[in-house]
Amino acid sequence: MGRVIVVTSGKGGVGKTTACANVGFALAKAGKEVLLIDTDLGLRNLDTVLGLENRIVFDIVDVVENKCRIKQAIIRDKRTEHLNLMPASQTRDKNAITEKQMIDLLSELKNQYDFILLDCPAGIEQGFKNAIAGADEAIVICTPEVSSVRDADRVIGLMASSEIAHISLVVNRIKPELVRSGDMLSLEDVEDILGQKAIGAVYDDASIVRATNLGEAAVNIPNSKAGREYENIAKRLLGENIPITNSNAFGAFIDKLFGKKAVG
Repeated sequence: MGRVIVVTSGKGGVGKTTACANVGFALAKAGKEVLLIDTDLGLRNLDTVLGLENRIVFDIVDVVENKCRIKQAIIRDKRTEHLNLMPASQTRDKNAITEKQMIDLLSELKNQYDFILLDCPAGIEQGFKNAIAGADEAIVICTPEVSSVRDADRVIGLMASSEIAHISLVVNRIKPELVRSGDMLSLEDVEDILGQKAIGAVYDDASIVRATNLGEAAVNIPNSKAGREYENIAKRLLGENIPITNSNAFGAFIDKLFGKKAVG
């Protein structure tokens, strides 16, 4: 039975959809059968990030309303035989799908894929509740900013109360020069504040912007540092023991906040 992982965040704009697409692509490149499901009704973006927006005929709402068969709403990525997408509706709102419908749909799909990644809407309203309802695991994306970490903490608490036992953390858009100067939270700071070990640390990388504009995954762009880290995240999900790059700035931002002298 496949693993159902919701990719979520406390706020928008932290790179959640990009992370979902790239981790999914990396898992598919590793030979795993992967289905990405966009659950952000009315604001779909996963299809654009993957460059599949022109191939959409049916979507997830059509499936739950029995307007099409499941396989008619699934788009197979032509770049790899193992990556598939079920897009969100662009015209319906978050109430078009219920939590029960999501659970039933995922129960039917679990036996067909090794991994199902759910691109979750930002925030904690109905779209979030729908996405986490059928998930077994979660990946929380945050950036090393106080507001993002605070919102991630809220989301982690809500998922824990929903009995999602396995929650992983990915810290995105880390800028080493700001970490070293004490003007940005380090990876270690974020882990310490959230009480959560990271499964990935993605450093700020212009190749992500280029990849998104091209409808391409960063994991397919040579020399993309972000792409290599997304591949490492996929490998860690598969059980490989790959160390995460240490930012060497533990506590710098926290020390600055409290007027302490940073060590090192």
